[in-house]
Amino acid sequence: MSNIYAIFKKEFKSYFSSPIAYIFITAFLVFSGWLFFRGFFLIGQTNMRPFFSILPWEFLFFIPAVTMRLWAEEKKLGTIELLMTLPLKDYEIVLGKFFAAFLFLTITILLTITLPLTLFYLGQPALGPIIGGYIGALFMGAAYLSIGLFISCLTENQIIAFIVSVFACFTLFIIGEPIVITALPGWLAEIFSFLGLGAHFKSIGRGVLDSRDIIYYLSVITFFLFLNTRFIESRKWR
Repeated sequence: MSNIYAIFKKEFKSYFSSPIAYIFITAFLVFSGWLFFRGFFLIGQTNMRPFFSILPWEFLFFIPAVTMRLWAEEKKLGTIELLMTLPLKDYEIVLGKFFAAFLFLTITILLTITLPLTLFYLGQPALGPIIGGYIGALFMGAAYLSIGLFISCLTENQIIAFIVSVFACFTLFIIGEPIVITALPGWLAEIFSFLGLGAHFKSIGRGVLDSRDIIYYLSVITFFLFLNTRFIESRKWR
C-alpha cells in the first residue's frame, strides 16, 4: 500500500503543479453550469435530471483529457524507463495513477454541489435521484478513467491517446443507447444494452442502487486496469 500511495501522491501533485488542472476544472464547471441553468430556466423543473443526462457526454471529452498524459507523457519524456526500474510492482504503479486520477475527478464532480444546493434553495427536489446520480457519475467516471489510462499506455502521443480514448468511451457508451439497440434483434439488443456504460448510469441515476450495475462498473474498471498492468509487464520483457 505504501508504494501505491507514493505513486498516487506523485501523480496527484502533478495535476496541480501546472495551470492545466485548474483550466480543466474551471472549464468543466462553467460548461456544466451553463448547460444546466440554460435548461433549468427553459423547463422550470427543480431536478438534476438535465445535469446528469449531459454528464456522460461531458465525460467523453473531459476524462480522456485527464488520462491522456498519464502514460504517454512518461513515454515521451523517457521517465517510464526510470519508473520501471524502481522496486515497484506493475499493478502498484497502475493503481497509483488510477487513484490519483479518480480523486481529481471526484473533486471536480463534488464542486458541482452548488447546483443541487441551488435547487434545494428554490424548491424541494427529490434527494434519492440526486444522490444516485452522483454515485453513478463516480462509477461511470471511474470506468472512463480505466479505459483512458489503458489507452494512454499504448502510445507516447497524448493527442492520439485522447482521440482513441474518446472513441473507445463513446463506443462503449453508445452501444447501449436506444439509437443502437432498436436496430438490433432482441437477443443482441439485450447484450448491447447490458454492455453499454450509459444504461447502467441511468439505472443508478434513478436512485436505485442495483448490485448488477455496481458489479458491471467494477468489472469494467478491473478489466481495463488488468489490461494496463499486463501491457506494462509485456513492455518490461521486450
